[in-house]
Amino acid sequence: MTEPESESDATTTILPLFPLQTVLLPGTKLPLHIFEPRYRQLTADLVSGTVPGREFGVAALRSSLTREVRGLDQLYEVGCSTVLREAKRLPDGRFDVVTQARRRFRLRDLDCVSAPYLIASVEWLDDDPVSPAGDMAERLALVARAAHQRYCETAWRSDDWHAPEPATAIADLAYQLAADCLLPLEDRQRLLEERHPLRRLRIVCRLLTREAGFLDTLGAVPLPPGELTDLSRPASLN
Repeated sequence: MTEPESESDATTTILPLFPLQTVLLPGTKLPLHIFEPRYRQLTADLVSGTVPGREFGVAALRSSLTREVRGLDQLYEVGCSTVLREAKRLPDGRFDVVTQARRRFRLRDLDCVSAPYLIASVEWLDDDPVSPAGDMAERLALVARAAHQRYCETAWRSDDWHAPEPATAIADLAYQLAADCLLPLEDRQRLLEERHPLRRLRIVCRLLTREAGFLDTLGAVPLPPGELTDLSRPASLN
């Protein structure tokens, strides 16, 4: 497997790929329970350093009915890489792992035969530039943070959520605001694919306002984010 080049030196690389029924957003943590043999092998390769940088890709499945990925048409085109941070091997060979999402990519090709797990050729995706003039960005950030607070106060107890740090970069803020909110897969994918940070803030503001309205109208309260472990598990593949 070729070693990934730096983002400044290259736009494409080869990554192991883990399809999931959820969308991974940059900067967020992803806990996984690994029990299928091919992904146990991937985890072992990550732990041993066989996979450079302990980095692999996550792409969302287009259908929850998918049992075996055979082509790019079964996956959303834009995914996110993630780096293994913690791995605990269980006595029966399974793993509990925690990873940290890193950077977005666009799938270009898929290799289903060279390894026990999928291998993808990916192109790294950068954000569109944002003007240094910060008035608009600051206003959008305030509105988006307020929408996040309304959502969380409607959905959970005060100790089940926290606001992103004040110093969070504009480019990262929408991801952080969406990280602990129960947005449909298609909405999370839309955020992942949006390459302009200010448009991304507008989108997350509308989504959180909409979801808070739904929760308030229905009087429904979802599980706290810490209890949503099934969203991180590859239910259709493992």
